Amino acid sequence: MKSFQKTISLPPFPRGFHLITDVLLKEFPELKEIQTGIFNVFIQHTSAGLTINENADPTVRKDFETFINDLIPENYKKFIHDYEGSDDMPAHIKSSLFGSSVQIPVKNGRLLLGTWQGVYLCEFRNYGGSRKLVLSVFGV
Repeated sequence: MKSFQKTISLPPFPRGFHLITDVLLKEFPELKEIQTGIFNVFIQHTSAGLTINENADPTVRKDFETFINDLIPENYKKFIHDYEGSDDMPAHIKSSLFGSSVQIPVKNGRLLLGTWQGVYLCEFRNYGGSRKLVLSVFGV
């Protein structure tokens, strides 16, 4: 059994849904040493999330942003946690809905994503800043 782990920092991204699959592959060449295994990506933040979805048409990412903002609006009158602004509590709820990690099977040193799948950073803050990700792979 082999295992590799590292923490990387992403540069600040604007609010929205951003494909980061290529960044993950570039920053984690150890993945190529795994013939069969699991790749885990975990974000160390409570106001951003991770998901896997469409990697080709950017309108999908725009529609995600539109829908999630309609579902969980800023300036919701019943929110009391707003220490860091009107996007603070909505970002925490969105992060919990999307989740803080994704797992992807690995075969022959490659991620077994579908043809049209990619890993998204879901940035829910207007000014979220740099984000830290823990990348782990386990396998043979």
